[in-house]
Amino acid sequence: MIADTPAALGFRLPAEWEPQEAVWLSWPRDRVTWPTCFDEIQALFGEIVAAIARFEPVRVNIAENELARARHLCEAAGAAMERVEFYLHPNDDVWCRDHGPLFVKNDRTGEVAVTDWNYDAWGKKFEPYDADNRVPERVAATLKLRRFPNPMTLEGGSVEVNGQGVLLTTDSCLLNPNRNPHLTRADIEGELRAYLGVTEIVWLGEGIEGDDTDGHIDDITRFIRSDALLTAVEPNPDDPNHRPLAENLEKLRALRTAAGRPYEIREMPMPEPCHRIGKRMPSSYVNYLVLNGAVLMPTFRQPGRDAEAAEILADCFPGREIVGIDCYDIVLESGTIHCMTQQQPS
Repeated sequence: MIADTPAALGFRLPAEWEPQEAVWLSWPRDRVTWPTCFDEIQALFGEIVAAIARFEPVRVNIAENELARARHLCEAAGAAMERVEFYLHPNDDVWCRDHGPLFVKNDRTGEVAVTDWNYDAWGKKFEPYDADNRVPERVAATLKLRRFPNPMTLEGGSVEVNGQGVLLTTDSCLLNPNRNPHLTRADIEGELRAYLGVTEIVWLGEGIEGDDTDGHIDDITRFIRSDALLTAVEPNPDDPNHRPLAENLEKLRALRTAAGRPYEIREMPMPEPCHRIGKRMPSSYVNYLVLNGAVLMPTFRQPGRDAEAAEILADCFPGREIVGIDCYDIVLESGTIHCMTQQQPS
């Protein structure tokens, strides 16, 4: 191991349920992203800021010309403004999970640092993305945190960790030739180990229908404890999501913990198919965000399915309040709550 990599220095990527200092978002600024509902999306972001601020500070990357409107919308949503911080870090789009920093922590010293990977909008699918790619560098400079740059293309939504050395990802995303065609699977695993402090890497197969990220893990399978998983399932055999999700479930059933025991596996049914603008949206209840004391859960205006998902999450995260966020319009751009947020460990 190279001596000055994060892992060699004692850093690791914490699990999402570990204590957080704040949650980061990137404010929506491009009407082209949501051509039919941009004003509604900005107002909804104010509501999301307010929901997070009930539990912990919110830090928002924002362009200067959006600052006054963002403050107004957050105040109108009833946000506790003493917990809302705006940073003039210009961004191109809202998907902070993917373009924002992946924060690592040194348990011995307590130091939190930034790992800064290359971001190119999921294989150069959408331009521009230059401002998004600079967000981690700007965050590190503003907070005066150590920064570990890595030229490998990696989005935060493509990796999921249990905080105890295990990382989940998918073949369809990280091995896609539109990301790092010059790197082998072994090369990619080496970078993940060196920069995120993981020791075991588990590869699932494909993601869900309509996901233009090529199969991010945070739409299909999440850790709920170091030895337990929540995974999306589609019981309908005629649904295109049935096969890939069933195959992923079989791989998860074969996994063993460090103690040699099977993982506890909970199943999360998919929402009913959500078709917008002539195509299927990648709606998924496992795209939730864990906060200090709460879980923000995407809902899709499906009262029965939404309520069932909330019950499952409440059972997975006892003692945390389950807060539903209407993502019917947000998912028009192929992501929801987890995709637009990034936690900073305390």
